[in-house]
Amino acid sequence: MKRRSILNAGTLVLLLGAQQIARGAGIVAVRLWPAPDYTRLTIESDTLLASKQQVAADRMTLDLEGIALDPALRELVGKVKADDPFIAGIRIAQAGPNTVRLTIALKQAALPQVFQLQPVAAYQHRLVVDFYPPRPVDPLEALIAERMKEQDKPLAIAPAPAPAIAAAPVPDPLGELIAQQTQRPPRAAVQVPASEVAKPAVPALANAKTDRLIIVALDPGHGGEDPGAIGPGGTREKDVVLQIAHLLRERINNMSINGNPMRAFLTRDADFFVPLGTRVDKARRVQADLFVSIHADAFMTPTARGASVFALSQSGASSSAARWMADKENKADLVGGLNIKAQDQHVMRAMLDMSTTAQINDSLKLGSALLGEMGTVGRLHKGSVEQAGFAVLKAPDIPSVLVETAFISNPEEETKLRSSGYQEQLADALIKGIERYFSRNPPLARNRPL
Repeated sequence: MKRRSILNAGTLVLLLGAQQIARGAGIVAVRLWPAPDYTRLTIESDTLLASKQQVAADRMTLDLEGIALDPALRELVGKVKADDPFIAGIRIAQAGPNTVRLTIALKQAALPQVFQLQPVAAYQHRLVVDFYPPRPVDPLEALIAERMKEQDKPLAIAPAPAPAIAAAPVPDPLGELIAQQTQRPPRAAVQVPASEVAKPAVPALANAKTDRLIIVALDPGHGGEDPGAIGPGGTREKDVVLQIAHLLRERINNMSINGNPMRAFLTRDADFFVPLGTRVDKARRVQADLFVSIHADAFMTPTARGASVFALSQSGASSSAARWMADKENKADLVGGLNIKAQDQHVMRAMLDMSTTAQINDSLKLGSALLGEMGTVGRLHKGSVEQAGFAVLKAPDIPSVLVETAFISNPEEETKLRSSGYQEQLADALIKGIERYFSRNPPLARNRPL
């Protein structure tokens, strides 16, 4: 009897195994992430999906092999949004006994990238299709286009001096930015004593005018496939930091420094994934004067609390906690879904290894100014700027900091982060810190066109 039970059990296992093989991959979830730069389609499954694709001018067909059409996959049809810049619609049909065909209608010519992602964090296997335009989106052009939409809110530009003969045009800092998008003087590598970093003296040039647009790059962390940290109440880091970034952008766009108008540029202005290297590249291409990456901390225990500010380090982390934080944030590309094959790793590595002493010193000054203001609206986790090897802070010519607004893993701070009132207070503190930094460290003048 015992022998027969074992044989029956073995037969059952073999049958279940055969059914599993016949069934193929099971669809766990489907997602669409439309963005100005690209649209991402993600199909998550419990095992690796085999696929084939064909691309035409107005459509793409994607054949998923070894599966049957199920309700989870059908959900893709209803996820297409009217404002998606690339996808007009999706049709799904069983094209054969073990093949499901997705026919994706395109609004414009696109260059799809299809790749697989191995299980990581909360995700199982992911088949990803990224739809990119034939001509990549230029972040500077995007900044200009955004400005053109707000012509009813003109920039506060200082009037030009009256000429002796003919009237001169009013200075156009945005036009100058367009003309000089590839020109920028390098920062000198000057050692700054630690005492100056903690409390910098106001330089004689603090009142000097650079007569140009001042650009601050705001980098809301995570996004899209990468939710970032999730609080005990379900609050997602990617949502909170984007809300704070929008509030800070409003304040920056309504401010000027010594008569020079300011403009904020967001590395992402909606819920989509941006690789770490791309965030740095975007800031450099718009010639940002500052780079502020906004995050919401999480730790293994709910008792950790308080805001922190981090700058880059060339010689190791300033503490074990800073090293742990940098390691965690640097894994964002794995969770968000970086297409490794599409990236030139040698170029990216070289770009992210050009950090300079001057950039780090300026970043410490910026971090100190921000930390001082944030301490007026909430508790600080540590009263000084910490340092570690954050990949997103490695722009060689832009003072860059990473701001951890609070511990989203702390129930009390999670509640505050969800509060619109507290988000407003944080935005107010950050803009005051930026203003304080510029009052002591005026931005360099860009070269003028000949």
